[in-house]
Amino acid sequence: MSLNGKVAIVTGASRGIGRQVAIQLAQSGAKVVVNYSSNQGKAGEVVQTIEQSGGEATAIRADVSKVSEVEALFSETLERFGRLDILVNNAGVMECTAIADVTEEMFDRNFAINVKGTYFACQQAMKHMAKGGTIINFSTSISGAMLPTYSVYAATKGAVEQLTRQLAKEFGPKDIVINCIAPGQVSTELFLNGKSEELIDSYRRMNAFGRLGEPEDIANVIELLVSDKARWITGQTIRVNGGFN
Repeated sequence: MSLNGKVAIVTGASRGIGRQVAIQLAQSGAKVVVNYSSNQGKAGEVVQTIEQSGGEATAIRADVSKVSEVEALFSETLERFGRLDILVNNAGVMECTAIADVTEEMFDRNFAINVKGTYFACQQAMKHMAKGGTIINFSTSISGAMLPTYSVYAATKGAVEQLTRQLAKEFGPKDIVINCIAPGQVSTELFLNGKSEELIDSYRRMNAFGRLGEPEDIANVIELLVSDKARWITGQTIRVNGGFN
């Protein structure tokens, strides 16, 4: 599943799943743009890790909730590497709050990053991605469950699943595949933040293996989906969750 000669953008790649995806795509031969919004130091560490293993990467700051910065991200990528073959829309925010406490600002922030950011990155891919490219969007397996406090987060990811489906036939004539990954509970800073050990343990018991997923579990599937072995899969949401229910 060599990605030699290909160029990838991974949004939100300074930590968590995005970090692992960036590293593994580079290990498979891709040149990687490590996107970050605020943590320049962590993004630099990802680039350093890739370079120390003989790969090629660069860090580019962009807040994906702002269309002008998404456009600049793609422009800088093309200026640096001359092409784009893979887009992984990993950047996201997860704020879990009971409906009575959801503010307009919180609602707008979640939709701006999770939905607007993904949508306009896809728009830039339509304009600039090379024929035969691949787009991976991110949903969540929580959208198939009923859990308190997740209403806004699950709503944003449901929207991402639908835009992935609807865009598949628009990208098809350019031989670009677009799919959605829906992880279960993964041991990342984003997921663990603010949760008690008791709550985390209850999530472990919700899947078939009694553990949280690891970033590698998600990155391994993305590696397959961006390879030439998955060219007949498009418009799909793939639930990578260890049998979460």
